[in-house]
Amino acid sequence: MSFDLVFFGGTGDLTWRKLMPALFQAFRHNKLPAGGRLLAVARDERSDAEYRAYIREKFTGVEEAKQPSDEEFARFAELLHYRRMDLSQPDDYAGLRQWLDARGADTVVLFLATSPHLFTQICAQLGAAGINGPRVRVVLEKPLGHDLASAQEINRVVRASFAEEQALRIDHYLGKPAVQNLMALRFGNALFEPLWRRESIANIQITLAESLGVGTRGDYYDGTGALRDMIQNHALQLLTMIAMEPPSSNDADAIRDEKLKVLKSLRPFTPETVGRDVVRGQYRAGTVAGQAVPGYLDEVKVPKDSRCETFVSLRTEVQNWRWAGVPFYLRTGKRLAARESQIVINFREVPHPIFPGTSRANKLVIKLQPEDGLELHLLAAKGGGPSGNAPEMLAPVSLDLDFDKAFLSERVGAYERLLMDALAGRLNLFVRSDEQEQAWRWVEPVLDAWQRDPTGPRPYAAGSWGPPASSAMIARDGCAWAEEQ
Repeated sequence: MSFDLVFFGGTGDLTWRKLMPALFQAFRHNKLPAGGRLLAVARDERSDAEYRAYIREKFTGVEEAKQPSDEEFARFAELLHYRRMDLSQPDDYAGLRQWLDARGADTVVLFLATSPHLFTQICAQLGAAGINGPRVRVVLEKPLGHDLASAQEINRVVRASFAEEQALRIDHYLGKPAVQNLMALRFGNALFEPLWRRESIANIQITLAESLGVGTRGDYYDGTGALRDMIQNHALQLLTMIAMEPPSSNDADAIRDEKLKVLKSLRPFTPETVGRDVVRGQYRAGTVAGQAVPGYLDEVKVPKDSRCETFVSLRTEVQNWRWAGVPFYLRTGKRLAARESQIVINFREVPHPIFPGTSRANKLVIKLQPEDGLELHLLAAKGGGPSGNAPEMLAPVSLDLDFDKAFLSERVGAYERLLMDALAGRLNLFVRSDEQEQAWRWVEPVLDAWQRDPTGPRPYAAGSWGPPASSAMIARDGCAWAEEQ
């Protein structure tokens, strides 16, 4: 299969930091289809040779195991091309079409690694230039909009030029190997399905925690915040995969239909429930991994009076027969105690305990990062205890599956997997427009309530697990976050 993969924003941070290293890994693993060209598009003047030298220098910042040798990069660089474009000029799109049509590749993938405010302009220009035929796909990187109205406008413009199956809305969390194993865990095994319901599960917790702050991205982050940056997309996508009904097949639309049903079943927020079930916070100075770090208001490019949230935790429910009454707790934040992304399935306690002093329930921990695996927490009898009629004592034990050890071959990274799927036209891991809009529809009442709330986010010390109000919220249900159990 011949292909052309075009990166708008070809000199930007996303392209050189994530996309090019992912493509090199696919090239190294012989998973990049033969007969391909990689074209970077940006505003400044460069030759192909200059762009290749630019990417070679950027590769020095990649982790050592993934750095290319000079010989490897020389072969990879043969695929790299560069083209100067002013994204507002129709003539430049006409020139791009000529470049693409001269070879007539089987597949053309256009990856918009630009600022989201350019998405509508680029898609409209692509359509006007005729770069939207059936062999063309366009990939849109998050964030897709700032609210429901802006998301709908982006989708309206995209649909004017591209069919739904040509528009691939990317959420890189869906490409993580551990997230792929959510589907395998649920629908490739018979073990958990009888327990995957309200009768057996007490609550579900999704945590996406970062120990880093906003770094040099303070201006971008301050206009986004944790709710838009992590909850509206990554956390909700994980929730849908945990809560969805078994799809009729592994077809993309069969899966996405079921995910959409979950989003539509989420209990809607009201001004009253936002105040009760949503906690927002903003980190202050503290200590992370033994190092003193500044507070959010002291970060570069952050306004001193910012009310932007760097932490969100919330409680919701999926209002259907499978999950009625089971709380789902979602949590994300920056400058937290650890970099940790995981899903914790807390099972109900046994209905009648016969072992004294034991009340710990079973739980399944799905680890997404930094480790990638599963832990099943059980109780087992201690060996070497008293004999005779003395009561048996139980102790917690865990079955731990490390996917990196279980699968000794090189694991495929998130962007590598998603880029290969985009080239192949596999849509399972991309978000459909109605999913995306429904997610915005659900979070928008929270944004509206915050806009009217004069109190702003609650402070929390960097290196902690967020504001104490987050623990208080979950404690109202008689529950505790995983690190507090």
